[in-house]
Amino acid sequence: MTAPDAGRGIGNGESAAEITTTFVGLPRDSFRILHVSTGNVCRSPITERLTRHFVRERLGVLGGGLIVESAGTWGHEGAPMEAHAETVLADFGADASGFVGRELLDDHVIRADLVLTATRDHRAQVISMGHSAGLRTFTLKEFTRLVKAIDPATLPPLEEGVVTRARALVRAAAALRGWLLAPTAEADEVYDPYGAPLTFFRSIGDEIHQALDPVVTALTGVPART
Repeated sequence: MTAPDAGRGIGNGESAAEITTTFVGLPRDSFRILHVSTGNVCRSPITERLTRHFVRERLGVLGGGLIVESAGTWGHEGAPMEAHAETVLADFGADASGFVGRELLDDHVIRADLVLTATRDHRAQVISMGHSAGLRTFTLKEFTRLVKAIDPATLPPLEEGVVTRARALVRAAAALRGWLLAPTAEADEVYDPYGAPLTFFRSIGDEIHQALDPVVTALTGVPART
């Protein structure tokens, strides 16, 4: 069921040689998740690396054509992840090594099958870039709310591949968007911890974890270990 390491998903911070090697083994049929925040040094790096970590926990490897990466609408190109963000990832046992910040480009949106943003403003900025991004761009918490309303039995089984299941999940979430509205405007926001103390970073990390858990469960068909 799982792909070999040569076909693992990739993200920020990997060298050109590593990326080339990865794509040699990567199935043509892939599914790319793009996490977006402002600077790409706090929220989106945490979300990217936690997504990869939680998928590996469930499937044993990040593969099968699933690619997870991130960028920022005002991305600090080439910047390292914030130290407190690295600490948050370490709290969850996730790997923060090798991360490099990126500015969001048209190509990132064009190639993405699912864009998950930290806030509604980020979502609006992604959609304003065009590229038919509207039906595949959500805030993280918005996507979580929609995913929770989807009957897992209506999704393709994992035996058909993570890519097939992921595409069906996005279609189902998009179809529900007009029916399941947020209780408040703030309910779909993950606030920026940049410059805040570690305690606030950890609270944001917990928010992201809680939002990601049902998403990764829906993607993989495997619940988190208790």
